[in-house]
Amino acid sequence: MELPVSRDACRILDTLEAHGYTAYIVGGAVRDLLLGKAPHDYDIATSALPFQVKAIFKRTVDTGLSHGTVTVLDGKTACEVTTFRTDGSYQDCRHPEQVFFVDSIEADLARRDFTVNAMAYHPERGLTDPYGGRKDLEKKLL
Repeated sequence: MELPVSRDACRILDTLEAHGYTAYIVGGAVRDLLLGKAPHDYDIATSALPFQVKAIFKRTVDTGLSHGTVTVLDGKTACEVTTFRTDGSYQDCRHPEQVFFVDSIEADLARRDFTVNAMAYHPERGLTDPYGGRKDLEKKLL
């Protein structure tokens, strides 16, 4: 399966991988692409730690370093690039008190809220969908 990911997002994926890290488009962008919609933004999950992302790209914004997120500005695209992670406990039902960096996309996807947001895509590796999000999209289920 091939999805029409923006050139800028692909360039960020390719750059991370050229530096030895694994990276995927995740979340709402994957959902939108599967629905045939153009994503409003792209989120990328990676094995790179925030300081490693910042060392690779010239233009970055410290969006949420404690949660592993750096925004990469490349071309016309701003992508939030977040280290693969799992969440600790939640005090406010929205923001984890702590995060733990992990080394696999599958562990990262396990923490996401809905099956349709727990999918990852890479142009060469295809769709990673351990929780049946694609089928839920087809059935119009959350």
